[in-house]
Amino acid sequence: MRNIPVNLQGYKLMVTESPALKMRENDNGVEEVVTDRSGVQHFVVSLFAKKRPQEGQFAEKGEEIKVTLTADPGDGFEEGTYVQLIDATVSPWQTERNGRYASGLAYRAAGLTPQI
Repeated sequence: MRNIPVNLQGYKLMVTESPALKMRENDNGVEEVVTDRSGVQHFVVSLFAKKRPQEGQFAEKGEEIKVTLTADPGDGFEEGTYVQLIDATVSPWQTERNGRYASGLAYRAAGLTPQI
């Protein structure tokens, strides 16, 4: 399954690395901008996600996630800014290289909006 809708309303999301063009190294070792099939450039942002504590509970530890944005988020999303994701999805991934396996979750969103 891919692009599973995800609800992160119960989490505080703080920008830890401002949005930037998503880059990938090609087979020749040259970095190139990541685009979709239509040629639209993708962006990436690092967020610190921490669950909002419920009354009478301790706040759990958070974790940093990287989110691919399918549109330019615009200005105003510097480090420390709290945001919400627009149309967030998650996809599991797995890869094998030289007998070593790695797996994880890939987050994607249509954009960012400031947390109110």
